[in-house]
Amino acid sequence: MFHVFSDLYKYRQMIFSLVHKELRGKYKGSVLGFLWTFINPLLQLTVYTFVFQVLMKINVDKYYLFLFVALVPWIFFSTSVSAGADSVYNYGDLVKKIYFPREVIPVSFVTTQFVSMLYAFVVVLGVIIFTGHGFNFTALMYLPLIMLVEYFLALGMTLLFSAVTVYVRDVSHILTIIVMAWQFLTPVMYSSDRVPEQYHKLWNLNPMASVIESYRQILYYKNVPDVTTLLTAVCMGIFFLIFGEFVFSKLQKGFAENL
Repeated sequence: MFHVFSDLYKYRQMIFSLVHKELRGKYKGSVLGFLWTFINPLLQLTVYTFVFQVLMKINVDKYYLFLFVALVPWIFFSTSVSAGADSVYNYGDLVKKIYFPREVIPVSFVTTQFVSMLYAFVVVLGVIIFTGHGFNFTALMYLPLIMLVEYFLALGMTLLFSAVTVYVRDVSHILTIIVMAWQFLTPVMYSSDRVPEQYHKLWNLNPMASVIESYRQILYYKNVPDVTTLLTAVCMGIFFLIFGEFVFSKLQKGFAENL
């Protein structure tokens, strides 16, 4: 796997170019353009806050913040996985014409979504400051680690599904439904404390549960993430990155013939 990192480093300029192209083209032609990076999570926050706090009467102090610190990373992950499944297929002409490490495509796609998340986090941090919620700066030091873990997790799954989608086009359509259901099985709109005890073993199999809980511990509860939760997130991120790259490396040999 180390040779993959070496190859990606050699083609880092290509990755930067693709990320720049994706960021520029993401909202090309729209009136508000890049502002959608901030507007999209704010609109989702407004809808979910109304539904879960006003209609469903979830009694959580500063629920908008409780939700926001989890919603932004979820949008990054869900977009990376669902839309990223088509990333290799969409660059089919490039794959068939020239040689480059095929991992460049999912890496550039996930990195683009990651950069968008970082911009959205400017709004999150602004809301925390504006509302006087404040920070625990010791806990805040763990935030880059959790972001890196989520990046690995999203990249691993994007590598996996983007490779499989080349052979089975239905995968990208199925993923849209799976990711929608996955959101409700992840503590984005609610706390993991609401999960019945008999389902905890199954709950712990959800790799995003520990990631989202870590974000919330740091930014909402202002605590250093629980060691078990943190280690679970790290292990999940590394596992899916290795597994995703393993499948991708096996399937990429047939990309040109199936695109």
